[in-house]
Amino acid sequence: MTEPAATPDQAKPNPRAGARLAVVQALYEMEISDKGVIDALAEFEAFWIGQEIDGVAHPPAETAFFRDVLRGAVEEQRAIDPKLDAALAKGWPLRRLEAVLRAILRAGAYELMFRRDVPARAAISQYVDVAHSFYGGDEPGMVNAVLDRVGREVRSTEFGIPAAPGSATAKKG
Repeated sequence: MTEPAATPDQAKPNPRAGARLAVVQALYEMEISDKGVIDALAEFEAFWIGQEIDGVAHPPAETAFFRDVLRGAVEEQRAIDPKLDAALAKGWPLRRLEAVLRAILRAGAYELMFRRDVPARAAISQYVDVAHSFYGGDEPGMVNAVLDRVGREVRSTEFGIPAAPGSATAKKG
């Protein structure tokens, strides 16, 4: 399993940040091992979340949030992946990205698309932080750009973009 680098935020545990990190790790693990959601949930809750493994402290996590985002990212993948493909640079479909990046983007897109209780900018910022846990190069900036594009499309009003007439967002207003 790819281990995240230590970050200053780990000094003050945020249960949702811990859940997001665990979701990304679980999605990665599921992809490389062909585990299912139930096995990943059980393994991460029992052995990873809030534990120290090989000298690496895994932060505590809000369990219900972890479960929802992991299940949701998997169950809604058919809706999520086309949004991510559209937000990525032309010629760089999601399948061409490294597995950890795919996991970060899928989890972030799930929150943007299906967790309206989480402010869009907060979700984007949190997944950029997760990307910084794994990468030191341009990847966090790419995560920010892609999730920002998805957020502006699915939550335009949160970004100050008027809803298009006839859209579901315009009808709610």
